[in-house]
Amino acid sequence: MYVVIMGCGRVGAALSAGLDRLGHEVAVIDRNRQAFRRLSPDFRGKQVVGEGYHREVLVEAGIEQAQAFAAVSSGDNSNIISARVARETFGVEHVVARIYDAKRAAVYERLGIPTVATVPWSTDRFLRMLLPDGVASAWREPTGTVAILPLPVHEEWIGRPIRELEIAAGCRVAFIVRFGTGVLPGPDTALQAEDTIYVAAVSGTVSDVTAAAGAPPQEG
Repeated sequence: MYVVIMGCGRVGAALSAGLDRLGHEVAVIDRNRQAFRRLSPDFRGKQVVGEGYHREVLVEAGIEQAQAFAAVSSGDNSNIISARVARETFGVEHVVARIYDAKRAAVYERLGIPTVATVPWSTDRFLRMLLPDGVASAWREPTGTVAILPLPVHEEWIGRPIRELEIAAGCRVAFIVRFGTGVLPGPDTALQAEDTIYVAAVSGTVSDVTAAAGAPPQEG
């Protein structure tokens, strides 16, 4: 695969090195020639100096033959403009942009440009390391408003229908993993022992959801 990367900071240099090691053809764009010092002396890809959203710079980097483009500079505006040029002008199939502003990330996701919202992603990684198992989210949408998390439940929930758990905990069951296979349950699906339950919950309610599911069902 031929991949063009805009930005040769720490992320861009590491991404370029990883792709190069895997045998892909890589071109790296950065407006600062000194940034290429982050690349290994063994790096076999192309190094292009310039602004990654300028058409002539992208052409020099080989965008017309690229199957993938990653915009990972330090600027949200530069990343999203270059990603749109790669997608809309040159028809690159796989395009992704790093975005620090989570609200912007949500907008561009709706425009069909996959984004990595750095702050929510980093926050979730820290939460997974800091909090007990089952509390941190497994996935969060770009704005950070809704999280999907594995939810431990009290043993007395076994045999109960999923809709009762949803009402009691104030969440939605997204899916369950049963005997190693993902299952999309209906409201009448009964929970079984050994199920791993993944729920969607609004940020800020995770502690309440976890507490409710960890308590036995309340009759009535």
